[in-house]
Amino acid sequence: MKGNSRVRSILGNVDTIIACVVLALLVVLTFAGVIFRYAIGQPFTWLEEVQTSCMVWIVFAAAGPAFRAGNQVAIEMVYDMFPNAGKKVLNIVISVVVVGVLAYLFYQSIGFINIFLQSGRSTPMLKIPYALVYGIAPLSYIDMVVCYFWALRKGVKSEAKEALEA
Repeated sequence: MKGNSRVRSILGNVDTIIACVVLALLVVLTFAGVIFRYAIGQPFTWLEEVQTSCMVWIVFAAAGPAFRAGNQVAIEMVYDMFPNAGKKVLNIVISVVVVGVLAYLFYQSIGFINIFLQSGRSTPMLKIPYALVYGIAPLSYIDMVVCYFWALRKGVKSEAKEALEA
């Protein structure tokens, strides 16, 4: 039973793990790049490509966990002005807008990935296919929707709201 909950915990945090690993890689490569450039005089010519790709992956991988933690952008001041009945209606409207926007972005990202796949475009130095660099986007949008509804079901509040209530 204990092993099952550990596996479930790891699978439930794959997005966070990916973001952390890629962030660690970005820090190590950037630090090594500085050392090689200034101490040894041999800069990594490919470093900027990898750094840019890492930043894309960090942003998209960390978006789901941001939804899970209630750290997505929100204008709570306007929401708090509504009475409880109005808040229920507003929650439905917000959910429809969030899912609609993420569905639209998902659809558009599939189009961009297809363009990259058909054109075979890749980064200039390392020849990393752009489809691989941006391939995390559609998966991230699905992850964001799942995490959004998970947070809604669990009643997750933003850190700012929790601080005010404490």
